[in-house]
Amino acid sequence: MIDAMWTGLVLIFQWPALGYLFLGVFIGMWMGAVPGLGGVVGLVILLPFTFGMETVSAFALLLGMYTVTSTSDTIASVMLGIPGTVASQATILDGYPLAKKGQADRAFGAAFTVSAFGGVFGAAMMALSLPILLPIILSFGLPEFFMLAVLGLAMVGALAGRSISKGLAVAVMGLLLTTVGEAVMTGDARFAFDSDYLIGGLPMIAIVLGLFGVPELMEMAVKDTSISRVPKGQQEGGGMRRGIYDAFEHWWLAIRCALIGTYVGMLPGLGSSVVDWIAYGHAVQSAKDTSKFGTGDIRGVIAPESANNATKAGALIPTVAFGIPGSLGTAILLGALVIQGLKPGPEMLTTSLHITFSMVWDIVLANILAAGVLMIWSRQIAKIAFLPGHSVVPGVLVFILMGAWVANASIGDWWVCLVFGVLGYTLKQGGWPRPPLVLALVLGSLMEENLHLSLGVYGGIEWLWERPIVIIINILILATLYLAAKGIIKTKAKPDASKADIAAQELAEGGARNPMISLPITLIGIGVFVFAHFEVATYESQETREFPEVVLMFGIPLMLLVLFHDVRETIADGARHGYAKAWEISAKKTDFNKSMAFMGYLAAILAATYIIGQHAALTIFCFIYLIRWGGYGWKFSAIYSAIVLTFITVFYGEVMNMFFYESWLFG
Repeated sequence: MIDAMWTGLVLIFQWPALGYLFLGVFIGMWMGAVPGLGGVVGLVILLPFTFGMETVSAFALLLGMYTVTSTSDTIASVMLGIPGTVASQATILDGYPLAKKGQADRAFGAAFTVSAFGGVFGAAMMALSLPILLPIILSFGLPEFFMLAVLGLAMVGALAGRSISKGLAVAVMGLLLTTVGEAVMTGDARFAFDSDYLIGGLPMIAIVLGLFGVPELMEMAVKDTSISRVPKGQQEGGGMRRGIYDAFEHWWLAIRCALIGTYVGMLPGLGSSVVDWIAYGHAVQSAKDTSKFGTGDIRGVIAPESANNATKAGALIPTVAFGIPGSLGTAILLGALVIQGLKPGPEMLTTSLHITFSMVWDIVLANILAAGVLMIWSRQIAKIAFLPGHSVVPGVLVFILMGAWVANASIGDWWVCLVFGVLGYTLKQGGWPRPPLVLALVLGSLMEENLHLSLGVYGGIEWLWERPIVIIINILILATLYLAAKGIIKTKAKPDASKADIAAQELAEGGARNPMISLPITLIGIGVFVFAHFEVATYESQETREFPEVVLMFGIPLMLLVLFHDVRETIADGARHGYAKAWEISAKKTDFNKSMAFMGYLAAILAATYIIGQHAALTIFCFIYLIRWGGYGWKFSAIYSAIVLTFITVFYGEVMNMFFYESWLFG
């Protein structure tokens, strides 16, 4: 094994393999940083270029790119509150609040340090674990995979926000949204309403970008603020060095979360989706003081970032050793193995072991290189947090809309992105956490498939109390809910909480207290669930009805529980201020009039796209926004808009080779 390890290292440092590794790393940093792209898109683009390449060089390029997207995705999570990839969802809970405090560079310092450590640690664990992994992977069957997904949803629902019932209700709503389109097991249409667009299901990338990106931009626009709510030079406790120091100070947490990332990452289909939440949940539950989580606690950045980088090596284990892809990205890498004439399985652990170790070294070197480069670049990136918000909003909105366009090149994706953007803003103002909905979208189809097969294979639900691993997961779910409830009660009961702490908690994800906004959301949610109940009853196949019925069985009681709390808080506010005054306070909190005006701009972009196309619609939006909202001069606005037009044309049109919408006037 030592000889194979050394041979793999030598192969990586030979030319042109080393050059391809560097190229892959730089492409990966860009793919991870731009919302809507990510490692899977990068693999799809680069895979054709590896045809005919030598094996070590091919995987140096692919793994160099794929590995570092879990490092550079931190940029969008911290700076914009948008999960750069699925694996960085939990990072936004504390990373974005740190940016609002003017401490983005601190978050970057900690994140990139533990990302490098997590990637190296995960690769080392992969190398050491190869001989003993088969029994571990085989011990997880269909019920275990289903319950592990439930654990992930329970963690995010309980930890993202100040209301467990709202968090779980949002998660269940997300599961219901995954049933839109063709049923996983039968192919029957559900909730499609004879729409060709809906028959394919709702696009996850468009939903994520809308749900997280648009609300933050809307808030910056209506409040006329920068990303950082603290002026430059007045922030406390920031700095890149402080972040690096934080990473070393919490070294034991980083090690534990890297272990979690490695071994959860090797579970096919689930690892990268839930690992950051499991690590975040572990950080919260193992901390003595949890009051700062969600408001800018550096531990909330260290835990998920250490885990999600270790996941890449973990997900590669079943791919190489058993031919079982652990994620969509590793499924593409599995195809690359076959293209290169390699056979996943015993051959990769015996005669081709040096190739396997070259992949391990790819992951190690890529993580170290990316962390070093991003440390340097992020000092400049962090300065964006102090730029005037109006100069940031139009450019980032273009990124978001074009990111939503990347997956399907469908105008329907823009509708979904902007509708969920408005929904996300409303949810945020009403104190509803958004991350549970996204994780549910990621896991929904997998959960439905595993639940259906579990019920069929085992003839019922006895596996809930008969299989040891399922029992352990059930205990973890109950412990998660109990500890989260205990932490929320403890936080609310603090009589000595300062005004600054209370304000920070209200600004945290799902922390706003605004029953006048929350109550209508609850009523609409109940209406959706009731409508879905009657709609599902019309489906002929039991297999088609099965999963939506289970979702509704939990969703309706949860929404009724939320309704009880919302009505109680609304009555209390009405008794305290009078209902008219209470609504006036709520409208002021949400900047209702300005928010509606910004939504008008979003509607105008859609309307203009139909008439004059995306290039012109986005360029004109930037120009008008900068002049009318930002108060900039026409020269600055014209130059800014010209840069946007050039970027859309060159990057998305020429480099990405994308089709654009065929407008009525210009085709």
